[in-house]
Amino acid sequence: MRTAVVILNWNTKDYLERFLPGLVDSVSNEDAEVIVADSASTDESMEMMREKFPEVRRIELDGNYGFTGGYNRALAQVEAEYFVLINSDIEVTPGWLAPLTDWMEAHPDCGACAPKLHSWYERERFEYAGAAGGRIDRWGYPFCRGRILSRTEEDHGQYDAPADVFWATGACLMTRSVLWRRLGGLDDRFFAHMEEIDYCWRLQLEGYRICCIPQSVVYHLGGGTLPQTSPWKLKLNFRNGLLLLENNLARTFAAQGERPRKALRHANRVIFWRKCLDGCSAAVYLLSGRKDYFKAVLEAHREARSLVSRPDVEALESQQKTSGIAGRYGGSIILASLLKGKRVFDYIESKMVL
Repeated sequence: MRTAVVILNWNTKDYLERFLPGLVDSVSNEDAEVIVADSASTDESMEMMREKFPEVRRIELDGNYGFTGGYNRALAQVEAEYFVLINSDIEVTPGWLAPLTDWMEAHPDCGACAPKLHSWYERERFEYAGAAGGRIDRWGYPFCRGRILSRTEEDHGQYDAPADVFWATGACLMTRSVLWRRLGGLDDRFFAHMEEIDYCWRLQLEGYRICCIPQSVVYHLGGGTLPQTSPWKLKLNFRNGLLLLENNLARTFAAQGERPRKALRHANRVIFWRKCLDGCSAAVYLLSGRKDYFKAVLEAHREARSLVSRPDVEALESQQKTSGIAGRYGGSIILASLLKGKRVFDYIESKMVL
């Protein structure tokens, strides 16, 4: 099989009923198979699958291991050249898959790619989770072409050329199975949120590109498992933001030619200031009466300290050298957004480190 399109489901029966028929139909003429991996759902998702979609392969896991553990366990049972990780709340368009596989075939140096993500609710606007490809700022805060903080752009063709980006959205991500297995899949410590950014960063450190392919468009509902207002989601984002930097920042500085000890010191300085910025966020939450959010940030930092596993000097000495890490902004995306307002998208495009 050339391509395995795999949904990781946890209690999203209604989304499966709504969007799975279109997904199955969209790959009927491709060398591809749709698979639903279930994380021990309690909403009768699998009963519905057996009744309404008996032809669709099911992988039934024995528990909820999060986005990371669920996909790692499911894809260990799948044989294909390409894996597509896709959310159950994605509505695909006809022919969405072919541009992705064609791009991967034509560009062996591309490790992962993604389509443009539009909002299911506002069809001409980019969607929060991935828009037209992900980027990252100096302090490790992710954003996208077409989405900065909570502000999104309307798609009027400004990102219609294939482009190298820093990360491809886990809502709909294609990657080579051989690279997935070489890198060990997703980092289980993340559980959910930012794990795809970590995976794409690790791919780039191995010398592979991450691309957005705008000839493919899908529509994302968003917030199907965790709403944006969830304190637990906030905790995961703050915690995993630190894990993301600890995993990859020193390796990045080493890959760009810094000596290992200097790379470690450089990374430590950036992470220190990131923690200070997180502390400012926590203070704002406390002063504005959002105590649950304040506690979430504190808990995020506590958990991050217990989970961190940073590279040592020996690991950095063996780091592959590469200058090809795309999609980094050398300043603060929060500050740029505050200063530039609606003009921030054009401003960031002019300031990107490619």
